[in-house]
Amino acid sequence: MNTTVTALPLLLAALFATLGAAKILALGKMRELAEKDGFSVTGFRLIGALEVAGALGLIAGPAVPPVGVAALCGLLLLLGGAAIVHLRRGHKLGNSLRHCCAQRSREPLSSC
Repeated sequence: MNTTVTALPLLLAALFATLGAAKILALGKMRELAEKDGFSVTGFRLIGALEVAGALGLIAGPAVPPVGVAALCGLLLLLGGAAIVHLRRGHKLGNSLRHCCAQRSREPLSSC
């Protein structure tokens, strides 16, 4: 159980840090996603900064539990906002999952 409690925040932190950094750097695919979803590049960079801050909070969480809890809450709010954006755009969960899985099988994570 201890390994899971340690590993899960680190895996989530790595995921959010990678995606957040891609948004901050406004890599090609992230620029396309920002435009497609109606965000400015600056707005997408702000979302990326929040993701990176959340990732850092998850890493600090074991040493400072209130920081970890705050980071988790912030990331859950970001994910809730993302779900709302997708629902407003008419995206269906099944289609999104199929697209995501197909995309991942063809491209490395860094290309997102």
